Amino acid sequence: MKAFNRIFAAVMAVILMLAAAANILLLTADHGGGRAYRVEIERLARAIEESGFESVSLADCKFVTHIIRYDGDFYDTDLGDTDLYNADLCDVDRYDTDFYDTDSDYVIRKISGELYRFGYQTNGGADPTRAVIIVNVMLGMMAAVTVVLMLYLKYQILKPFEQLKEVPYELSKGNLTVPMKETKNRFFGRFIWGVNVLRENMEQQKERELALQRDKKVLLLSLSHDIKTPLSAIKLYAKALSKGLYEDREKQTDIADHINAKADEIEGYVSQIVTASREDFLSLEVNNAEFYLSVLMKKIKQYYAEKLALIGTDFSVSDDIDCLINGDLDRSVEVLQNMVENAVKYGDGRRIAIGLSEEDGCTLITVSNSGCTLDESDIPNMFNSFWRGTNAAKEKGSGLGLYICRQLMHKMNGEIFAEIKDGFMCVTAVFAKA
Repeated sequence: MKAFNRIFAAVMAVILMLAAAANILLLTADHGGGRAYRVEIERLARAIEESGFESVSLADCKFVTHIIRYDGDFYDTDLGDTDLYNADLCDVDRYDTDFYDTDSDYVIRKISGELYRFGYQTNGGADPTRAVIIVNVMLGMMAAVTVVLMLYLKYQILKPFEQLKEVPYELSKGNLTVPMKETKNRFFGRFIWGVNVLRENMEQQKERELALQRDKKVLLLSLSHDIKTPLSAIKLYAKALSKGLYEDREKQTDIADHINAKADEIEGYVSQIVTASREDFLSLEVNNAEFYLSVLMKKIKQYYAEKLALIGTDFSVSDDIDCLINGDLDRSVEVLQNMVENAVKYGDGRRIAIGLSEEDGCTLITVSNSGCTLDESDIPNMFNSFWRGTNAAKEKGSGLGLYICRQLMHKMNGEIFAEIKDGFMCVTAVFAKA
C-alpha cells in the first residue's frame, strides 16, 4: 500500500507540473501569432488600391479591427507607400478625428496618395484569460478523474487484496478455523467465497483424516489384543507337546486341531487388518444431480483446447450428442480431467480425442490417445490403488488417478473401463441418463 501511495503522489505531482507549465505557456505566449496582422494589412491595402476604400470589408479579418482614411490637410513628403508607424494598443473608432491617437495599436499606410490608418489587435480576437480558465478547468477535471480512479483502485481492489495476502500463508500453516469475512466486492466477492469453501473443505478433510487415523489405530489395538488370546493358547499347546505331556495319540490329534483352529482365528484377524488397510482411504463426497452433457463437455474443452494446442497435440471433442445425465458435475469434470491427463502423460502427443456414444440408456464418454505402450495384461489392474503400469517407469505419479475415477463413477452409479483398439488407449466413463 505504501508503494501505491508513492505512485499516487507522483501522479498528482505530474498533473500539477503540467498545469503550471500550461499556465505559463498560455500567459507568456504571443497571442498575435507573431506579426500575422501584417498579412491582413497588406491584403487590405492591395484591395483599397485596386478597388477603392468603399469596397473593402473587414468581415474576414481576424486582427484588423478598423480602417480610417485621413481627410485633413496633413502632408508629409517623407511618407512612402511602405512606411509603417506603430502606436500603443487602443481601440479607435472608425470616425475618430484624432488620426494619430498615441493610445491605439495601428499601422499607417500611404495608398494612392492618401493616408490610411489600420487599427489591429494582437490577440486575434481571442481572450487569453478565457483560454487559461478553460485549460485549468480541463486539467482540474482530469485531476479529479485521476484521483477518483486511484482511490477506487485503492479501496476496491488493492485494500481487499491486502487483506487476502496472508490467507495462503495461514492455510499453509494449517490455520483453518478462522473464516474470511464475505463481501459484495465485485472483484473479490466470489474469490473470498471460494477461499472460504476451500478452507471449510480442508478443515473437513483434516477432521475426516484424523477420525480415520483414530479408527484405524483403535482397530489395530483391538485386533492386536484379540490376537494375543489364540497366540497364547498356541504357545501353551506347543509347549505341552514339546514336553510330552500328551502321550495319547488321540489327545495329540485333538491338540493339533486346537492349534489349527487358533491359527485360523489369527488368520482371520490378519485378514481384517489387511481389509482395513485396503479400505477407501480417500474421502470422496458426491452430490448426485442432473446436468446436461454439453455443459460437461464445454468445461473439458475449455480446460484442454489451448493447453494441447500449445504442445502440438491434435485434440477433438465430440458434441453431436446432448442429454441430461445423472451425477455430480464437478466430480464428473474431475473424472474426465484424470482421463485426459493420463492420455497426455502416457500417449505419444500426436492425437487425443473425446468421443460420445449411447448404449442401453447410458451415455459413454471415451478418451482415446495414440501411442499406447501398455500391455494387454495390465488392463485388469489399471483401476487398482497405487498400481502403475509397465509404461509408467519414467513418469511421476502415485497410481491413484484411475482408482479415484472408478470410486467416483461408482458413487455416481456409473462405471469406467479401458481397452486397447488399433494402437489407441481408450478409457470409457459410463454415465446413467436422467
